[in-house]
Formats: sequence, structure tokens, C-alpha cells
Amino acid sequence: MNLRPPRVKGLGLVAWLAGILFFLPIAWMVLTSFHSEESAATNPPSFAASLTLDGYRDFFGTTGGASPWPALVNSTVASLASTLLVLALALPAAYALSIRPVKKWTDVLFFFLSTKMLPVVAGLLPIYLFAKNTGMLDNIWLLVILYTSMNLPIAVWMMQSFLAEVPIAVIEAARIDGARLPTLLARVVAPIALPGIAATALICFIFSWNELLFARVLSGVVAQTAPVFLTGFITSQGLFLAKVCAASLVISLPVLAAGFTAQDKLVQGLSLGAVK
Repeated sequence: MNLRPPRVKGLGLVAWLAGILFFLPIAWMVLTSFHSEESAATNPPSFAASLTLDGYRDFFGTTGGASPWPALVNSTVASLASTLLVLALALPAAYALSIRPVKKWTDVLFFFLSTKMLPVVAGLLPIYLFAKNTGMLDNIWLLVILYTSMNLPIAVWMMQSFLAEVPIAVIEAARIDGARLPTLLARVVAPIALPGIAATALICFIFSWNELLFARVLSGVVAQTAPVFLTGFITSQGLFLAKVCAASLVISLPVLAAGFTAQDKLVQGLSLGAVK
């Protein structure tokens, strides 16, 4: 016997419809990636068109095009390195703002967040001139530094909320046992706040992986990232829709895999540990 009230059933139906609406573009992209360019360009599109792997062959360069592997490696290095740097810097900063709060810590948090209010394009020219004058153009480590500085404010903001949930009694007991700050952060605070740290790391990784503007302007051939490589499929000869869909799916897989792997930690972290 189903005792659910009609309102709950209605909300569940709305949630399912919203999920389907969000999933439809992804399903459409996946289907289009297995079509030929002729079938993908038809209007209206044909669902019964024959399937092929030509789009993926073109993306991976088996038909003579450019190989995507250098760009994928660059995106992996830039995203992972910047995320690790963000965590290493944000954890002690969030500790100081939550467990050992400074005076007017809310103003400090607002200052961190206010740095995200500046339009990214406003800082593009001075950063480009700095990179040009220091010989850092087309350098993957410049992107690592930029992604770290861009993600650090939001990481500190998020982790401050997570670390505020750490019991003070546990920290005081560790101090009595002689634990210094590095040991305290690594062995006491980090394990307790692991869901929040995982959520922060995943969001920083996604932001870094998807960043296009700085990577497009500051990189050339050596430091080209996956999103920049993807824009190369839009040429003067036209838009190769099947190839673009195949490339978009492959480039999205690392983010989707990371989100699926850490989904339980992400839910716990974003709900401040309320969901067990």
C-alpha cells in the first residue's frame, strides 16, 4: 500500500522531468557523435541513420588529423596541479577562518569572494603582457598559477563552512597530545572534513578543466588544453558536428568520471555532512 501523499508524488514527477530535460542534450550529443557528418547535418535529424565511429577516428587523429593527446595531458596536468595547490593553500586558510577565527573573519571571507566579481576579461590584457614580458606565454605552469589563483577564493569560502563543523574538542585533545599545526591539519582536521575537501577539489578540478579564455589567449601549441583543442574543429570550411560531438564527449569523460566516483563525498560535502 502506497501511503505517499499526492504532493510528494508530484514533486517526484517534477524532479524526474527536470532530470530528463537536463539529460536530453547529453543523450543527443552522444547519438550525434556516432553519426556521419552527412547524417548529423540533416534537418530535421534522422534517428534511424546508420552509426559509425568516424567522428572518434577523426578526433584521435587516426585519419591524419592532429592528435588530441598533448592537449588532454596538458589539461590533466593543469587541472590536477592547480587543484592540489588550491587544497594545500585553502586548508590552512579555512582553518584560520573557522577553527581559529581572526578578527572580522566575515569581512575576510567577503574579500576573498569579491575577487570573483571582477570580469575575467578585465584582467586578460595585463596578464598577457606579464606573460609576454616574462617569457611565460605558451607555458603550462602559467595556467597552473592562474587556475590556482582563480579557484582559491571559492575554495577558501567552501572549506571554511566545512571546517566549522569539525568538533573543537577533538582538536583540543590533539593539541594536548602534542600535535603541531601540520600534523593537526593532516591527521585530525582533513579526515573529519574529507567530504567537504572532496567536494571542493572536484569543483576546482571542473573549473580548471573547463576554463577556455585564458588557455585560448595564453597558450599556443605547447600548452594547448583540451577545450582549446576542441575549438579547432570550428573552421572556415564549416562546423563538423559529428566530430565536435565526439570530441566533446571524450573531453567531458574525465569530469564525468570524477563526479561519478566522488558523488557520495560531493553530496555530503555540499550538504555540510547532513547526508550520511
